[in-house]
Amino acid sequence: MNNEALHIASLLVHCRPELLDAVKRNLALLPGLELHQESAAGKVVVVLEAEHESRILGTIDHIQQLPGVLNAALIYHELLTLEGEA
Repeated sequence: MNNEALHIASLLVHCRPELLDAVKRNLALLPGLELHQESAAGKVVVVLEAEHESRILGTIDHIQQLPGVLNAALIYHELLTLEGEA
């Protein structure tokens, strides 16, 4: 039996409003990350997809270290599993 997992997480990234465009450019470089809604107040909703939870956690840590980012908060996390025969 072949087990595959996919972690999907949604984050709210809060950054300095004057650096919003630069933060979005940096976020767009990260693998498995999609940019979604944003506000002029410096908030961006992103979705992460990864095969391992550790990749999600590592990406959140990386985002929090980006210049201009004030906070990255996990809003939603789901584990999808696909089971099939090998």
